[in-house]
Amino acid sequence: MYSEHYGLTGNPFQLTPDARFWFESETHKKAMAYLGYGLSQGEGFIVITGDIGAGKTTLVGHLMATVDTTRLTPVQIVSTQVEGDGLLRLVAQQFGIESHGWKKAELLDRIERFLHAQAREGRKTLLIVDEAQNLSVEALEELRMLSNFQSAGRALLQIFLLGQPEFRDRVKSAPNLEQLRQRVIATHHLSPMHASEIEPYIAHRMKIAGWQGRPQFASEAFAVLYAATNGVPRRLNTLMARVLLFGAVEDLDIIDAQAVEAVVADLSGDSEPVETARAAPEPHEATPAPDVYAELAAVPEAQSPAPSPAPGPAKSSASGDDLHDRIAVLEARIDEQDAALRRVLTLLVQWVEEEEDHPGFDVVRGSAA
Repeated sequence: MYSEHYGLTGNPFQLTPDARFWFESETHKKAMAYLGYGLSQGEGFIVITGDIGAGKTTLVGHLMATVDTTRLTPVQIVSTQVEGDGLLRLVAQQFGIESHGWKKAELLDRIERFLHAQAREGRKTLLIVDEAQNLSVEALEELRMLSNFQSAGRALLQIFLLGQPEFRDRVKSAPNLEQLRQRVIATHHLSPMHASEIEPYIAHRMKIAGWQGRPQFASEAFAVLYAATNGVPRRLNTLMARVLLFGAVEDLDIIDAQAVEAVVADLSGDSEPVETARAAPEPHEATPAPDVYAELAAVPEAQSPAPSPAPGPAKSSASGDDLHDRIAVLEARIDEQDAALRRVLTLLVQWVEEEEDHPGFDVVRGSAA
C-alpha cells in the first residue's frame, strides 16, 4: 500500500536480502576489503561474523553478483547441524556431484577431481558456508581437509565462513580448532551502522525503489530510528516499513520524529497480538483475512459514567473532584477505542498488501517469489 501511496516502484525495505540494495557502510566496506585481500591470496579461510540482521547474507549476495565467474566459481551452502560426512555430501551436491551411495573416500576423490577440472579451466573455486556457528568440530575438520587439495603448489579450494559472533569466539579460543585457526588469512566482524549512516542508508534504498522525494524525512527522525534499532540493518528495515505504512495511512508528506515514535510505541505494545493474528500462509494459499470482528469486539465501549446521587451542601467541593475523575476515565476509554481501531486498520492494510504479493489463485511467479 505505501509503495503505491508514495509512488514507489518497489518495496525499499523488504526483509528478503537483495543485492540491488547493497549499501556500503563503513563496516561493510571493511568486510569487502578483507574479502578482496583474502581472495587475492587464493587459499585458506576467510571468516566474517556479525549479529543477526547485520547484513551477512546481503554481503554474500553482493559478492556473488560482482565476482568474475570466468575466473572464480563461487558455490554457497547454508550449513545445518550436520556431521562431517553430511557436510561433505552438501558440498558435493553444490558442486553438481552425485553423492548418494558413495563412500567417504570415493566422495572425496570425486570432489578433488572436480576442483582439478576447475583449475585446468583457469578458475579458482570458492566455497561459501553460511551459518557456520552450527557446524560441528568434525564438519569444520572436513572443511580444513578440503582446503588441503593442491595442484602445482597452489590450493584448489578457498573457503569463506559466515557466522554469528559466537563462531568468531569459538575460532579464536577453541583448543581443538588450532589447525583451522592457523589457516584463517582474513577475518572481520560486521558491526551495526553508525548514527550518521542512517540517513544515507534510507535515502539509498528509497532511491533504488523509485523515490522522488515523497515523503520527506525530518532530520530529527533519523535519531529516533537509530535509537530504536541500534543501527542494525534488518531492524531498521522492519521499522522503516512500518513507518512508511503509518505515513500512508495518515497521509503524511513529512516523516518526523513524532511519527517514528508513534510507530515504535505501537510496535512495543502491539507486536505480539498482531503477529499471532497473522500466521504465515502456506505457499500458493491466500493469506487469511484478519479477524476484524474479533478486534472490534475487543474495542472498549465509551460508556457514560453512572449517575451519582445529587450531592448535598456539605459535599459540593468533593463532587467537583469526582466529576473530574470520571471525565478522565471517559477520555482514557476514548483513547483505547482509537488505538484499537488503528490496529484494525493496520491489519486490513497488511492483509491487502499480502494478498497483492501472494494471490490465492495459482500463478507461476518465479523462484524469487
